[in-house]
Amino acid sequence: MKGFITIIFFVFSFGFFGQYAVKAETVAFAGVNTPEQQKQNKKKSKKEQQEASAVNVGNVGMLINAKKEAVIGNSKGAQDLFRQYISRYEDDPVGYFELARLDAEQKNFEEAVRMCRMACKLDPENIWYSLFFAELCQGTAQFAEAVSIYEKIIAKYPGNLDYLYQLAALYLQVEKYQDAIKTYNLIDDKAGVSEEITIQKQKIYLHLNDPKGAEREIKKLIAAFPDEPRYYSILAEFYMANNMQDKALETYQKIAVMDPDNAYIHMSMADYYRKTGNKEKAFEELRLGFANPNLEVDTKVNILLSFYTVNQIYNDLKEQAFTLSKILIETHPKDPKVFSIYGDLLVQDKKIPEARTAFLKVLSLDSSRYAIWEQVLQLDLQVSEFEHLLTYSTKATELFPEQPLPFMFAGLANLQLKKNEAALKALAAGANLVVDNNELLAQFYMYQGDALHAMKKDAEAYMAYERSLKLKDDNGYVLNNYAYYLSLDGSELDKAEKMSKKAVTIDPENASFQDTYGWVLFKQRKYKEAAEWILKAVQSKEDASAEVLEHYGDVLYKLDDATGAMEYWLKAKKKGPGSERLDKKINEKKYYQ
Repeated sequence: MKGFITIIFFVFSFGFFGQYAVKAETVAFAGVNTPEQQKQNKKKSKKEQQEASAVNVGNVGMLINAKKEAVIGNSKGAQDLFRQYISRYEDDPVGYFELARLDAEQKNFEEAVRMCRMACKLDPENIWYSLFFAELCQGTAQFAEAVSIYEKIIAKYPGNLDYLYQLAALYLQVEKYQDAIKTYNLIDDKAGVSEEITIQKQKIYLHLNDPKGAEREIKKLIAAFPDEPRYYSILAEFYMANNMQDKALETYQKIAVMDPDNAYIHMSMADYYRKTGNKEKAFEELRLGFANPNLEVDTKVNILLSFYTVNQIYNDLKEQAFTLSKILIETHPKDPKVFSIYGDLLVQDKKIPEARTAFLKVLSLDSSRYAIWEQVLQLDLQVSEFEHLLTYSTKATELFPEQPLPFMFAGLANLQLKKNEAALKALAAGANLVVDNNELLAQFYMYQGDALHAMKKDAEAYMAYERSLKLKDDNGYVLNNYAYYLSLDGSELDKAEKMSKKAVTIDPENASFQDTYGWVLFKQRKYKEAAEWILKAVQSKEDASAEVLEHYGDVLYKLDDATGAMEYWLKAKKKGPGSERLDKKINEKKYYQ
């Protein structure tokens, strides 16, 4: 352990002595000279070098002690010792520089700037002092002073590209744009023309409202790399952005000749023709681009989505959108994204079975896309394919057991297929997965109520409806179903009337809600009002069901219109199926409850 400490101290001391000889043009606390400094040192007289290398041992001892405190993390102790040092040796820049570094570490930038400025004043030839000072000035938004420092540095070291880059960036910061361009030109002279510097100069010229200057820079890049088609694309895009369409077209045509397999040129040409109003040519170029397998599918999908707005798709460009989607499928038959976008287009065009087929293809290629499973289940429900809905919702619950919606679809499918026990099981499992979503949970309880009612467990069904309404009291379907089932029981008719009235207020055009409200009024023996509401359901845009037609016949009978009643009972029988008493009503020409 003792030997280890000795080695560390030796290394530390060696580094420090190398650092301390700052007046001999060495790097402060670095122990080395830059090549430029070595050349300058050789030019100095022997006497100057001897004077510069004279070191006061006491000075070194104080600096070593201060530096040791800094190394072990005692910044305050180190600062105190360095302050003592500069008070005793006020002409030695080392102490000021070290204090500047400590102040900067503690984010005391104002004091750091003051200390570093003093170090640079005492030793203006030290490049590291100057660089650190410039950094501090930039960090404290003293950009003009940072510019001045770098100008002096570059005067001494004109060949250093890093310093030129820094100066150019600072010129931009202080809005000396012409000076920035001159500096970038110096970089070009030394390092050769580059894309990075050219683009930067192009931006400056555009900022200065000098498009000719910007064009000149891009052409300079092309002259340096005449076989690089991408630089011609930059020029063409510049022309497009600055309303020089003819020049843009000419440049795009050059690219097509230079690089006929270019995957992006057709997209650029399509954009050109679109902006110039030539829709046919734009579409022709898009077709060529979409058929190119070398153009990434994501690029094509994004172009398809951005080129066609929703309004355009369903007006004059709908067929083009479908054509491009089919080309995507032909060119990338194993990419699920292309079938997904095709399915979306089909849904918007109300081609539901075809859309479902497209989404099923997505799942065959990548079954991990949960959103697509939801799409398929929604479409199954839309076209009333309940067997298919049950199959795919069951698969979805197995693949995504943490998602509640597939369980709801499974519950609905079972409910429609009259598998009520299975429906309840799926709905209960899904409800347990719902987190912070009262609206969704209310739906689960609603369907549980429907399943329980189908199983003739009315008390439990009503409890489920109550739970649903507690979470969402404006769900028209729950209000309607609950009210209707109460009316069939002939119980709590006042409650049923209030709920049904609320449902029809929420959705006044819903024929089912109108019929329920009329039926509840009928049960309350309010026959005139009942006739008004049930007639609305009969005259609804939707075809009236056998149940609605039978209800209207019932209410007409109660209003002493036996002929009208018979007419609607017969219509109900023809529509079918009606209630189990419908035949008896017709045969005996009399209402039976």
